[in-house]
Amino acid sequence: MSETVAEGVEALTLNNAKETEEPVATGEEVIAGDDDQNDVVDPWNVTSSSDTGVDYEKLIKRFGSSRIDDELIARIEKITGKPAHPLIRRGIFFSHRELNTILNLKEQGKPFYLYTGRGPSSESLHLGHLIPFIMTKYLQEAFDVPLVVQMSDDEKTLWKDLKVEDAIKLAHENAKDIIAMGFDVDKTFIFNNLTFMGQCPAFYQNVIRMQKCVTFNQVKGIFGFGDSDIIGKIGFPAVQAAPALSSTFPFIFGNRKIHCLVPCAIDQDPYFRMCRDVAPRLGFPKCALIHSTFFPALQGAKSKMSASDQNSAVFLTDTPKQIKNKINKYAFSGGRVTVEEHRKLGGIPDIDVAYQLLKFFLEDDAKLEEIRIAYSKGELLTGEIKKIAIETVTPIVEQHQAARKLVTDEALQKFMEIRPLKFGNSS
Repeated sequence: MSETVAEGVEALTLNNAKETEEPVATGEEVIAGDDDQNDVVDPWNVTSSSDTGVDYEKLIKRFGSSRIDDELIARIEKITGKPAHPLIRRGIFFSHRELNTILNLKEQGKPFYLYTGRGPSSESLHLGHLIPFIMTKYLQEAFDVPLVVQMSDDEKTLWKDLKVEDAIKLAHENAKDIIAMGFDVDKTFIFNNLTFMGQCPAFYQNVIRMQKCVTFNQVKGIFGFGDSDIIGKIGFPAVQAAPALSSTFPFIFGNRKIHCLVPCAIDQDPYFRMCRDVAPRLGFPKCALIHSTFFPALQGAKSKMSASDQNSAVFLTDTPKQIKNKINKYAFSGGRVTVEEHRKLGGIPDIDVAYQLLKFFLEDDAKLEEIRIAYSKGELLTGEIKKIAIETVTPIVEQHQAARKLVTDEALQKFMEIRPLKFGNSS
């Protein structure tokens, strides 16, 4: 699952999405945003002209998804018997497709599985990369379901200047970071495309089935591919979509056609809009999705995180000193120009990156709200909120580093071994 800019790909923007013979989302409703909005959101590029970031309400309308409202959150809590995850309660996972269908299956005691992924483009992950996996781990534990994790090293080979061998190595290193988050090896299968494609014929067969169902015009409409793009890019979307068909994993599900839930950032939704259009034609249920907002770069919503810019994010390999320096020096502030002005007018939490870090990672809801109010009133200064953010994320990075050191090559192979998985609804 990718985050980088696709070279030669014309991004689709909220203010210039036009009706064409082939709609942007095959089989799904698309509504363009207002003319004053210049958000760009596709699987390879996310930019915004606003300090507050992407307008998610307009994005929901454009993509034709549904907001996760209070009623749905209450239903999640009723079915799981525990509070919804803070990332859901705080609106970070804010949008969905057919999540109610998944909850119905849980109530009926019927199986489903989780599918998410990572596009390995660098050796080190940053804090933002943890978000989909934090949610996936919560969902796996709350619903007791199996999980498949795709490492799309083939995608990175196609989109970036990466050799096949180097992409495979990065996939294995990134997989160790994912394992370090504490996933259950008995319920989790991790695979990298460049290796798994040759080990499991069912995967390639489903890729071909999907590719037969999508025309070149459709894939151009969905992803913005142009005539100069290499053919590997044009065929890749079916590779990311195929794991949402349960028969891709016969060693886990046999020949059963089981529902799939995909936790991901909303920029990855085009892959699964395509998948949802194709799946019923192949006799499979449509995958459900739960979408997250975008994690901010340290420089704010108008900039983007990049592995080539170590100051754009807090990386999981950073030392406490590096984390402190990065946040203090680079974290975009919602504070005022002077202390006097800040005390009088208050800060703006919605554009303040230190506050956004707390919104993602501070577990205590009451403390988060207390910080928000104090900052908004000017009682809390920019330096003070940055200090709280540093104190919050540094232990998370340190704990991850300690867990990562324990993930051996042997542990990785256990997660990547083709085998049945154990889970509550395995019958």
